[in-house]
Amino acid sequence: MIKLYSFGENFSLIDPSPFVLKVDAYLRMANIEFTTVAKLENLKKAPKGKLPFIDDNGLIIGDSQLIIEHLKQQLGQDLDSQLTAQQRAVSYLVTKSLDENLYFILLYSRWCRDDSWPLIKQAFFSKMPFPIRLIVPNMLRKKVIKGLYGQGLGRHSNSEIQQMLRQNLQSLSDLLADNQYFFGDQLSALDAAAFAFLAAFILVDIDNPYNRIAREYSSLVSYCDRIQQQFYAEQRNG
Repeated sequence: MIKLYSFGENFSLIDPSPFVLKVDAYLRMANIEFTTVAKLENLKKAPKGKLPFIDDNGLIIGDSQLIIEHLKQQLGQDLDSQLTAQQRAVSYLVTKSLDENLYFILLYSRWCRDDSWPLIKQAFFSKMPFPIRLIVPNMLRKKVIKGLYGQGLGRHSNSEIQQMLRQNLQSLSDLLADNQYFFGDQLSALDAAAFAFLAAFILVDIDNPYNRIAREYSSLVSYCDRIQQQFYAEQRNG
């Protein structure tokens, strides 16, 4: 059975990382049996120094997209088998936009803003032994801020980044339109990715201007609620 290595439940999500949640959602949507190994210490043995990674009967795979491509090779487990070549292209490009664009906006909203940082610090570092928990969190935060500046997003103003968020969300809302899922009434890999990133803004137990902006898009809120109820009802009700 596949083992999914993750951070663990936080902020009312099965995992606060959209990359972990993307893989978790795909496994559930494709009806693939798996178990979860959830703890922060998983980072120490992650093959690429990041989560998630999976252990598929001894085969270790890191990177959410590579994991999903591997899962698609399992007999009858390719959620994209019904898509046209054009739809597959859209799915790939939108997913990469989520990974390489919306993710950095999410990171900024959590780690760089003073209204959210105390929540992140408490959630991820409160169980560290003294005095490490006094030193490591701020050191990592400075690293994230420096990384976002190097990546480019951190060079923009708060209002500019919020406008980028709105453009991302409006595009997703337009693509979803009146569909149940992004390509009609059948789930695809894009739904696993889109749900993971949208949930990180909409369903999390965090309330900052970025989360509030995301919750303005009623069709995306309904989309998240629909998938949450379909695949995570036990967590929602528990």
